[in-house]
Amino acid sequence: MSNILVAGGNGFIGSHFVSVASQIYDKIFIVDNLINSDFNNFKKLLKLSKRNNIYLIKSSMHDYSLLDNLIKKNAIDSVIHFAALKAVGESSLKPGRYYYNHVLGSKIFFDVLKKNFIKNLIFSSSATVYGNPNKLPLDEKHPIRSTNPYGQNKIDIENLLINDPYFKNNCSVKILRYFNPIGAHPSGLIGESPKGIPNNLMPYILKVAQHEYQKVSVFGNDYDTHDGTGVRDYIHIMDLVDGHINGLNYHTKGVSIFNLGTGKGYSVLDLIKTFERVNHISVPFEFVNRRAGDVAAVYANPSKAESVLGFKAKRTLEDMCRDAWTFAKDNS
Repeated sequence: MSNILVAGGNGFIGSHFVSVASQIYDKIFIVDNLINSDFNNFKKLLKLSKRNNIYLIKSSMHDYSLLDNLIKKNAIDSVIHFAALKAVGESSLKPGRYYYNHVLGSKIFFDVLKKNFIKNLIFSSSATVYGNPNKLPLDEKHPIRSTNPYGQNKIDIENLLINDPYFKNNCSVKILRYFNPIGAHPSGLIGESPKGIPNNLMPYILKVAQHEYQKVSVFGNDYDTHDGTGVRDYIHIMDLVDGHINGLNYHTKGVSIFNLGTGKGYSVLDLIKTFERVNHISVPFEFVNRRAGDVAAVYANPSKAESVLGFKAKRTLEDMCRDAWTFAKDNS
């Protein structure tokens, strides 16, 4: 029997993980405050699961007693920590809110896990911890120094794990540093559907393709890249899920850190043009000023995840664009 607690399991990344994990594990317990998602998404997860083994508890990581009781009563043996606010820009405007939710919430959550002797933990970190790269591609030994509060929160949470004797000596902890997940579940049933104005590029492209917005704002066209626009490592959300499954199955005492990316960099214009070509739809855009804190290029060296976890991203940029649009069309 294997029961998993998934903090933030109703959000974009978490729900895609649950859609796969529910076919493998006995029971999945989602703890989510629904800030970045809604109950309708959970109903879709139930439909995808077909096993009636997914449970949603509306709460936050700050509720120590609820989490403690949940783990005790359900013999939880593995935990994944996805829970987070996710707007890098907003983190600069509301650093206190982000620190409270991310760092303090994680501290309480980790205290509960230690009390209950959890032995298998994945924490979803981010490539934002690397800041402005010294060199590319980025490997796990690159210095960390974030340029925004969101990234600094991730660093602080990583340090809670790295410096804690329990996690160093008694638990298999995997810190997974994501690059840029996009795409959607192949069924088209779940995908990225942020509340309010999207902060990430692909959801904004989808809104323009659906004529909700007039055009995509491309922040800067004078970077030192092949076309002057920012370059990022886009990874299909279902590849990212595969990385988590492999991570859960990797058992070694202590804290291990892995990049989850493709190792390929694509520019903003590459993404827009690929989306247009694959889906036969026009996406108008305009160049505007750079955003503070943005860097020219960020892409991963994913070789450690491949050699240690046996994980390698398989899906293409075309797959990401096609699946994202399928979801958007079916859920508009």
